[in-house]
Amino acid sequence: MKTIVICSGGLDSVSLAHRVAGEQQLIGLLSFDYGQRHRKELDYAAACAIRLGVPHQIIDIRPIGSHLTGSALTDDIDVPDGHYAEETMKATVVPNRNAIMLAIAFGLAAAQKADAVAVAVHGGDHFIYPDCRPGFIDAFQAMQDAALDGYASVRLQAPYVNATKADIVTDGAKHRTPFKETWSCYKGGARHCGRCGTCVERREAFDLAGVEDPTDYEDADFWKSATSGFSATEV
Repeated sequence: MKTIVICSGGLDSVSLAHRVAGEQQLIGLLSFDYGQRHRKELDYAAACAIRLGVPHQIIDIRPIGSHLTGSALTDDIDVPDGHYAEETMKATVVPNRNAIMLAIAFGLAAAQKADAVAVAVHGGDHFIYPDCRPGFIDAFQAMQDAALDGYASVRLQAPYVNATKADIVTDGAKHRTPFKETWSCYKGGARHCGRCGTCVERREAFDLAGVEDPTDYEDADFWKSATSGFSATEV
């Protein structure tokens, strides 16, 4: 199956790229520049494409992203610290981000005669990101079936949609993902901050998976206090 992976350069999407490369015919990685507060992840996505020997396309949708205001990922708003399951993390929502990216990805997939588009949304995203939930994935597939009817048949693969971040770490290790060559931190400093929601979730996932975390954090122990009161099944 010829598959395009949407790859941000983060742990989830890079792990997915390695999984697809090992199980299917990976024909390319697709990334998006939507005006996010830093572009470090995109460099890791480019490195992943080189490592796997496939083309890498970056689609510039900054003119669109500039209108999707109100998110800590696009505006001059402080990125909150703490666990992903906290209400404060809703400040990182970019409205309709996945819907926009997937619509573009499906157009490219149809034009390139690909069979599938793979995306790394997972269970930990469900709490704050509506377009990462199973219902959205199913609805998007139905919409694309209608949009491409008679022209192309492209499947949306979301193998982690009901999995935890720890499950992704386990799967990534199975497919020899070089976790050190991924970037998660929303703050985009020289090192992972260790305090923002995605850093906390990343650190917790390695611990739950029983896999050594090679990440260099500024605050490597903050996750312990941030995750108290939350369990993997709650997120």
